[in-house]
Amino acid sequence: MLSGLVIVLLPLLLGYLIPVRQSHWQAVINHAVNGSVYVILLLMGISLAGLENLASQLSNLGSKALLLFTLTTLFNLAALWWLSRRLTLKAGTSPVVKGAPTSKLAAMQGSLLLVAVVVTGVIIGLLLGPAVGQALFDTADRLAEWVLYALLALIGCQLRNSGMPLRQILLNRMGLAIALTLGASSLLAGLVAAPLLSLAWNEGLAMAAGFGWYSLSAILIGDQLGPLMGGVAFFNDLTRELLAFILIPLVIHRYTAMAIGYGGATSMDFTLPVIQQHGGVACVPVAVVSGFILSLLSPPLILFFLSLSG
Repeated sequence: MLSGLVIVLLPLLLGYLIPVRQSHWQAVINHAVNGSVYVILLLMGISLAGLENLASQLSNLGSKALLLFTLTTLFNLAALWWLSRRLTLKAGTSPVVKGAPTSKLAAMQGSLLLVAVVVTGVIIGLLLGPAVGQALFDTADRLAEWVLYALLALIGCQLRNSGMPLRQILLNRMGLAIALTLGASSLLAGLVAAPLLSLAWNEGLAMAAGFGWYSLSAILIGDQLGPLMGGVAFFNDLTRELLAFILIPLVIHRYTAMAIGYGGATSMDFTLPVIQQHGGVACVPVAVVSGFILSLLSPPLILFFLSLSG
């Protein structure tokens, strides 16, 4: 039952064991991670094109993603609102961060690009499908699986060389509290959503364990539950990030923990400039720790829950 978990976790662990201190190689790894994500999402789009009754399947995908996103958001915001009233963390003010996005559209550009990659994959699959046949979709699935293994190894290497000592993480109780609150409320939402999505309880937990890391959750879920559910996971977590860009400036001064926590794993990278720009430098270490913990927890949790099937 756990053999699949071990096979997929092994590259992640091997990558984590590799120290990379040269900035040049760290940059190469970062570019390779981004490239791998684009490749896998393109292949996921091609696989989606191979689904029977594609139009109805895409409608099904959208309704499932909306349901999961709505439940997750309600549970997350309620839990983070409760936490915000108990933490002493308060946002400050700071000048615009150098290099930070100057508009919400600019901040969302990377997210929208990933959507475009999936759509491009669907178009390619539709154009080539009738001519090439089922072999195209089978090849896309196999190739995506091998690229996934490489991606996990690279992500493990990234986490090892992120410059976040374990001591620093554990001592930041606010970041830890935000991460655990977001994680627990997301999993509870996944448990509630499972029967509504016609999923087993463990599959519902896996769907909710992306914590906003949409590229990885889509890949891991799609590899185990098929491209349709991979698409549901992708759009559920992607919509979280898009809403976070809007939510952070509105609530960070009144409900600081909510603003930092709602972005989930993205609070250490994509939404961090927005958090710093509107919440001040005091929010940065809390956001980085929260995002790092969720990034560290997400892959093994998804794989563990999926391994409970069968």
